[in-house]
Amino acid sequence: MTQTVDGRAAAAAAEEPMTHRQILEALSGLLLVLFVALVSSTIVSTALPKIIGALNGSQSQYTWVVTATLLTATASTPIWGKLADLYNKKLLVQVSIVIFVVGSMLSGLSQNAGELIAARAFQGIGVGGLQALVQVVIAAMIPPRERGRYNGYLGGVMAVATVGGPLLGGLIVDTSWLGWRWCFFVGVPVAVIALIVLQKTLHVTTLRRDNVKIDYLGASLIAAGVSVLLIWVSFVDGSFAWLSWQTAAMAGAGVVLLALAVWVESRAAEPVVPLPILAERTTALSIVASLAVGMAMFGGAVFLGQYFQIGRGYSPTEAGLLTIPMMAGVLASSIIVGRLITRTGRIKPYIVGGTIVLVAGFAVLSTIDHATSLYFVGFGMLLVGVGVGSSMQNLVLAVQNTVRLKDIGAASSTIAFFRSLGGTIGVSVLGAVLARRVTDNITHALAQAGVQPTAGGGETSNLNLNALPEAMQHIVRAAYGDATGHIFLISAAIAVVGVIAALLMRPTALRTTLDLAKPAEQPAEEPAPSR
Repeated sequence: MTQTVDGRAAAAAAEEPMTHRQILEALSGLLLVLFVALVSSTIVSTALPKIIGALNGSQSQYTWVVTATLLTATASTPIWGKLADLYNKKLLVQVSIVIFVVGSMLSGLSQNAGELIAARAFQGIGVGGLQALVQVVIAAMIPPRERGRYNGYLGGVMAVATVGGPLLGGLIVDTSWLGWRWCFFVGVPVAVIALIVLQKTLHVTTLRRDNVKIDYLGASLIAAGVSVLLIWVSFVDGSFAWLSWQTAAMAGAGVVLLALAVWVESRAAEPVVPLPILAERTTALSIVASLAVGMAMFGGAVFLGQYFQIGRGYSPTEAGLLTIPMMAGVLASSIIVGRLITRTGRIKPYIVGGTIVLVAGFAVLSTIDHATSLYFVGFGMLLVGVGVGSSMQNLVLAVQNTVRLKDIGAASSTIAFFRSLGGTIGVSVLGAVLARRVTDNITHALAQAGVQPTAGGGETSNLNLNALPEAMQHIVRAAYGDATGHIFLISAAIAVVGVIAALLMRPTALRTTLDLAKPAEQPAEEPAPSR
């Protein structure tokens, strides 16, 4: 079980590194549960049209099945990270697994779209915990200099889950004797196995002080502010205009709540997100880069499955197979770059290079339409994968290298929070842009064909192309195929921000110890800092 120690005893324990075998044993359970958590977020991308059709859901519900999970995962991430700095990390990971399993079961048993959205929101709390806590635990076990090689495994798992999820979802919904409900059930036994493995293999020290107070008010304000803004992003330009009283009310409320959260955090004894960490140059720039990479990657990649299925007419399984170049790029680059970072101790050049390649990949994809060669599309996806694999996890590593071990949880979860936030905003905003572009394309094509747009355009939102005449199907497919390149152009522009942030980062060598130098100078029982 996890030991609780304080002061110099904690520092001494931190100096005793785990063996490579012990680390791999613990990583086996951590990576297993991270895999199923990430797959749960991507498995629905190719299966969602059939799921929503089976539940008689609407187009807005289609979006919310994805957004609900991202929203709760994003809002809960900093809270999980702070709890990891105060309490038993192993127990928190196990609690996250239980929440994830319950949410998965409820999602698979849903009888309508509303129940599915609610279950996915609950599932997202567990997903947020696992995404944050796995990296926190790895940081507590392995010094930054050695972490690069293990980050390669982490990046590989994320690659397989991110791109393999749509393939698995396609296979499940295309298999008659399984059905869409198994998209949610399939991860349950794997998560239970991971829970058992972690119970036997995970041993990590908890740095804890007496008389700790959790900033529940700050956590609530952060969660509420982020949720309001994400709900606004999801509905703006669809249910109401950008310039409207709804926008003013929701965006204004979100900004006010987050401003109050900053004020509370600046005065809290144990802030959920320590502001001094955010003020550090490396952390601040890594946050900006993570936000940009998250927006570009999640926002762009989510629509690839839709492009192949609707824009090109492939089946869910075929659409999953066609995304393999991206998975290969992430897998290869994360492993190779991770080992290079461990060997050299340098991290900035690889982050800069990764973000540049990411921009190049999206620039290539921005030129595609419904008739582009699949080889060309695959080349663009490969570049995107290489860029993501070289930058995403290493931005977390750069931040972990600058903070004390006792703040690893808050720092790691902060980066994960902004990356997830960027992804959620990217999915919502690019989805709205795609929908508007598709509508314009269909309207224009129908007008050229001499058909009233209101006669058929309104029925395309449910994506049930088989219910449309063949000529209309061709118009809709061309509209989606041609519109997708436009959102990749926006993704490329967003990713440029990540390049700028990476270039401005200060070059630093990765430390070879778990904690910063001279940990013994800290008092045995640190008093809570006054804000």
